[in-house]
Amino acid sequence: MSEPHSIQKNFTRRDKGTRTILLCEMLEYHNVFLEAAFRADGYSFEVLKNPVRDRSQALRYISNDYCYPTVLIIAQFMEYLESGERRPEEVAFMEPQAGGACRAGNIYNLLQRILYKKHCQGMEGYDNIPVISLNFHGEEKHSGFRITPKLLFGAIAAVCYGDLIMCLYQQTKPYETVPGETDRVRAEVEEKLCEAILKSRNGRKSRTLGYRYAIERFLEIPVRQKRARRVGITGEIYMKFSRLGNDDIERFVLEHGWEPYSGGFINYCIYLVDTESYKAQRYGTGKPARSKAEIKLYDAVLRYLCTVQREMFDCVAQSGRFETDMGFDELKEKTADILDYGCNTGDGWLIAAEAVQYVEKGCESVLILHPFGCLVSHVCERGILQKLHQRYPHVSIQTIEYDYDQSKTLRESRILLALQGGRPE
Repeated sequence: MSEPHSIQKNFTRRDKGTRTILLCEMLEYHNVFLEAAFRADGYSFEVLKNPVRDRSQALRYISNDYCYPTVLIIAQFMEYLESGERRPEEVAFMEPQAGGACRAGNIYNLLQRILYKKHCQGMEGYDNIPVISLNFHGEEKHSGFRITPKLLFGAIAAVCYGDLIMCLYQQTKPYETVPGETDRVRAEVEEKLCEAILKSRNGRKSRTLGYRYAIERFLEIPVRQKRARRVGITGEIYMKFSRLGNDDIERFVLEHGWEPYSGGFINYCIYLVDTESYKAQRYGTGKPARSKAEIKLYDAVLRYLCTVQREMFDCVAQSGRFETDMGFDELKEKTADILDYGCNTGDGWLIAAEAVQYVEKGCESVLILHPFGCLVSHVCERGILQKLHQRYPHVSIQTIEYDYDQSKTLRESRILLALQGGRPE
């Protein structure tokens, strides 16, 4: 059976009340807050938590030329659907899209075609499952879904809270004297902050109160003073933040007695806006008036996000114990002699900037995670190694590749080799 002219299914206003939107598991520390932000705007919303039993399942539907994140995201969606936990008429899928030259941007269309093919194979209702594109370019619109100011400010709060909890947790967990205490406090703080988002208390004053509450709770956790080796974790955005994608590398680092350090997600969000601003200034749209308006808009968004970031950093700095990332402007300066700002495809220069940040923040080892099949990662991540090694000869900076048919034991052995080789002489 051939495909119809259009297989896109609209997510309607009625669907908002009858379907649960399912988002792929990606942002380990931010998921719970994003769920609260969407629910506050009236959506039934969940981040998928099902482990992928068969990571090659997606290859029944797509070529093995696709990148590892695409393979995982499609496999997780399809395994959830085939589990029978919800009927097809009760769900919709959501796929984030940042834009740019990334094959993962095809996941939106791939899911639609896979669902239609499953329908043709006798899986009733699969062809009526809406697939929503989460993007800020106004593409692939649905009558029942739009990014409202309420949702936008809830999402900004979610990103800030997720970054804060990650910062506090990673700098506390390796040193706790009462096993499990950090996880208990984290759960309580997340619940409290989610309540604020659900009540749409996302303004500056409410966020600041939330920051201070979280910091005070983590400061109460008894810790030992001996410092562990610090390990920086960066790389392609899905691999860096998705526990499914990186096989829970944070847990692996913690189990070996080291302190993991992952740069926050808000710098990535600012990087995306900065990239659009760079493109508008450099290439324009062919209409000078429109280009100037776009640049002004991007600049306004950049100033706002940097201000929001600085507010959170100031609260953390007042704790006297916890350390934050560098601000975006400072971070951007770190790559001036490593990579041009025009290298902003995918995660571009941001990975090099984070690697430098980790070294300057005391990391003896830096792991750059990238997925097999991601051409952008191969260029932007492996291409910076020589200059990083020249600048920091006594720091172990290594790329770690992930693939669906790769031996976990072999990969973990390589990670251990990279980490154990990072101690300066």
